[in-house]
Amino acid sequence: MALHLIRPLEPADLPQVIEAYHDAVLSQAPALYSQRQVEAWAGHAASSNQLRPALLRGHGLACCSTATPGTIEAFALLDPIDRLSLLYCRGRSSRRGLAARLVRALEDHAGQQGVTLLRTEASQLSRPLLQRLGWWVEAEEEVMFAGEPFRRWRMLRRLG
Repeated sequence: MALHLIRPLEPADLPQVIEAYHDAVLSQAPALYSQRQVEAWAGHAASSNQLRPALLRGHGLACCSTATPGTIEAFALLDPIDRLSLLYCRGRSSRRGLAARLVRALEDHAGQQGVTLLRTEASQLSRPLLQRLGWWVEAEEEVMFAGEPFRRWRMLRRLG
């Protein structure tokens, strides 16, 4: 079993972040979302032009395997500092605790910055993980994302 190291995300990671995002959606979302939703969601990172500014503004972490040094297997981003805005893990690395490690590390970082309450909008994929980590659902909502309707959950996590 390969070790996975956590390191800060950098703007130069953008191509790998887009690739990991795309892989995560295509490999895991089909069980929970329609084909149209999966296609719209998977292409959003590459087509929206929103990721680069988020990487520059936010505080992100990447999880890389020692077996394939430098390859991002999972990543997460706080943007702004009190909001978990992205959490994605490649299909080949899912269910190995990487996302949980990233969330915990970002919670620690946010707490060190004085944040007492984190928020996010969780997908059907991330909601169960976040609930296991102590997050709770504030509200369920329907939104349009990448031209398709999606159900998501506004979630909160108290720190400290």
